Amino acid sequence: MPIAIKMPALSPTMEEGTLAKWLVKVGDKVSSGDIMAEIETDKATMEFEAVDEGVITAIEVAEGTEGVKVGTVIAMLAGDDEDASAAPAPKAAPKPAETAPVPAPAPAAVPTPAAPISQGERVIASPLAKRIAEQKGVDLKGVQGSGPGGRIVKADVAGAQSGAVAPAVSAAAPAPAAPTSDFGIPYEAEKLGNVRKVIARRLTEAKQTIPHIYLTVDVRLDALLKLRGELNKALEADGVKLSVNDLLIKALAKALIRVPKCNVSFAGDELRKYSRADISVAVAAPSGLITPIVFDAATKGVAQISTEMKALADKAKAGKLQPLEFQGGTASLSNLGMFGIKQFDAVINPPQGMIMAVGAGEQRPYVVDGALSVASVMSATGSFDHRAIDGADGAQLMQAFKDLVENPLGLLA
Repeated sequence: MPIAIKMPALSPTMEEGTLAKWLVKVGDKVSSGDIMAEIETDKATMEFEAVDEGVITAIEVAEGTEGVKVGTVIAMLAGDDEDASAAPAPKAAPKPAETAPVPAPAPAAVPTPAAPISQGERVIASPLAKRIAEQKGVDLKGVQGSGPGGRIVKADVAGAQSGAVAPAVSAAAPAPAAPTSDFGIPYEAEKLGNVRKVIARRLTEAKQTIPHIYLTVDVRLDALLKLRGELNKALEADGVKLSVNDLLIKALAKALIRVPKCNVSFAGDELRKYSRADISVAVAAPSGLITPIVFDAATKGVAQISTEMKALADKAKAGKLQPLEFQGGTASLSNLGMFGIKQFDAVINPPQGMIMAVGAGEQRPYVVDGALSVASVMSATGSFDHRAIDGADGAQLMQAFKDLVENPLGLLA
């Protein structure tokens, strides 16, 4: 009996996903553990492995299809004890919901590849193709799609040259005018991807349901920067280069252990008190913000934190994080200092109870030992869930964080 391959739940919260890329085709033989497809969830693009052995007899959902519900049959497999040739003919793969119908082309002596579908100025492409194009600097208007109805898929972008531009528009077929808003302003409509939808939903939920309290301290960085330089010289032979952010991850984790009343989360009729500090670190990925986790950061050395963070950031930017690498965490760290931002208030990442927002280190007038001098100073703002954390407890955490950064030898203990 043929085996139905269904859309998997690749994370505990996944309800639907985008079938970004098929890596097999009808007639291919697969074995348990073979990678069959790439599926885009609300957080990352993940590989889907075969569980059974057999021959693919039908592809039921076309690559690039969005909003595929968990449990939907996406392909059919004939087992080893079946005759694949006797299996029912594969159904035509359904087109993605956003793909517009394409009129049949007029007969031509030589067939030509389908041009990319566009709606106004918008080119229709799979989310994975859009992400790869953004990374390579490819203009999708100049790429012809080989997917259903001319949809641009990953393979089309992979062969495109960086900086490709769209061909000149024929005078006989002028491009449709860009839509305008109610105020007559031209705009381009871009459909929200899964990650952006989740970000919008979670941040709206956070601001509507969590009473935020914000506490800010100015932190002197001179001692931390000096220690970082010395450690980098010592670790150079090991290929490790510490960033300021690596040391701040450690500082926040140790501060949470020192002030356990802030290492908590509000859960309805109970307060959850965590025995270790797992730090979620905000990373800007092409698909949107994601927060990979450095687990038990208070007990790890700064070199280990640095190595782990670099690997997690690379996977996040490539959309390859596994659910266990970004789900959970007891508190978050968001650093916008590299953009010159002096100070900001971050939104809590539920169900966590706090997030630390740090700005740029800059030269400022600063009183040292009763005398005015110039020092490297950073502003740090903690956002706390006031249902779970009192202001006095939040203040103690900010004080502990400041102390660890200004006296950084404590980070090595």
